[in-house]
Amino acid sequence: MNRNLSMILRLTALVASILFPVSLALAEELPEVIPTSIDKGRSIAFNRNAGNCLSCHFVVDAELPGNLGPPLIQMQARFPDRAVLRAQIWNAASQNPDTIMPPYGKHNILTESEVDLVVDYIYSL
Repeated sequence: MNRNLSMILRLTALVASILFPVSLALAEELPEVIPTSIDKGRSIAFNRNAGNCLSCHFVVDAELPGNLGPPLIQMQARFPDRAVLRAQIWNAASQNPDTIMPPYGKHNILTESEVDLVVDYIYSL
């Protein structure tokens, strides 16, 4: 074997033997990953038994999204006032009596906190 290659391999092994235990020790000290409100809201929105937003709306990172409702994109531009978006999710019929969107808050499909989490997620899109 080439002398330079042998030296490189030994040096690599030495560095790995030093860094591997250090990386394990650091990994043990890391806190658990805590889901953010956006992550929790996404989970509710994508849950077919809860928010079920995907049955009607297109979302960029979703599998099998629907196309009956408007796509959930550029939501901060479409809803500069976050409270208007929350009101839409709470009871869309208050703005459009002919809507087919379920009144998630009004009919207790989602709790107050679940609606807030979904708003956090959708507002991030």
